[in-house]
Amino acid sequence: MIEKNEPLMPSLGVVTDIRCDTPDVKTFRVVTPDGKKPFIHKPGQCAMLSVPGVGEALFSITSSPTKEEYMEFSIKKCGCVTDWLHAMEVGQMITIRGPYGNGFPVDDAFVGKNLICIAGGIGLAPLHSVINYVRHYRDRYGKLEIVYGSRSMQDLVDYEEITSEWEKEEGTQVYLTIDREQPEWDGHVGFVPNYVKELGFKPDDDTIVIMCGPPVMIKFTLAGLNELGFKPTQVYTTMELRMKCGIGKCGRCNIGSKYVCKDGPVFRFDQLDALPDEY
Repeated sequence: MIEKNEPLMPSLGVVTDIRCDTPDVKTFRVVTPDGKKPFIHKPGQCAMLSVPGVGEALFSITSSPTKEEYMEFSIKKCGCVTDWLHAMEVGQMITIRGPYGNGFPVDDAFVGKNLICIAGGIGLAPLHSVINYVRHYRDRYGKLEIVYGSRSMQDLVDYEEITSEWEKEEGTQVYLTIDREQPEWDGHVGFVPNYVKELGFKPDDDTIVIMCGPPVMIKFTLAGLNELGFKPTQVYTTMELRMKCGIGKCGRCNIGSKYVCKDGPVFRFDQLDALPDEY
């Protein structure tokens, strides 16, 4: 495992495991050719994966930094690079470089706080790293509550881990929801923003909200949190989907005076409120 890595220099990675999470999401486990974790990272940071001759793209690192043997990425099939990744087999090689971004403040601002993680669809991927980091260092944090929704039961990423591990842990409460009723689903049905308001979380000063999902989900969930009394300083999100080069050179993630890749991708909503509405 590389402790200090040059983020512009790609290194070889070997895909050692591929897990099918949903019909269009796979989780890829990556190590170096000598079987080690490519580099150290923080929850919420990203890495650039490349298929030589095809292209490269930036993805959130799904695995927690506490996993010292490997790095994982949960990737939705939605374009040229992801199509190639989804067609890969165990043992094939890619290139990887990083880490990029600031990550979530798990070792300072989050310590001693109750945490509410709200995710929609593939938005669970960047929060997965935070959740498992908190689970590993459980005594550093207060209650952990997770609200996660998707289009259907089959589209819930990491469903087996959620039901077999997260839901069974003391001090952790998981709330799952899907958009529409299904015969085999006996849980909550409805959209994430409405579910958050139904749950009626208390906006005390010891609570932090971490949110990631489709823009429309974030917009209406934030409105619901405002109705419940949460302050913008209590809510964090990640904007990694805007990142391109990852190092502030291409300018494609620029918002006002900020670059998402250099100043984010993790922001508090009071920080975003100070930026132009284009985000």
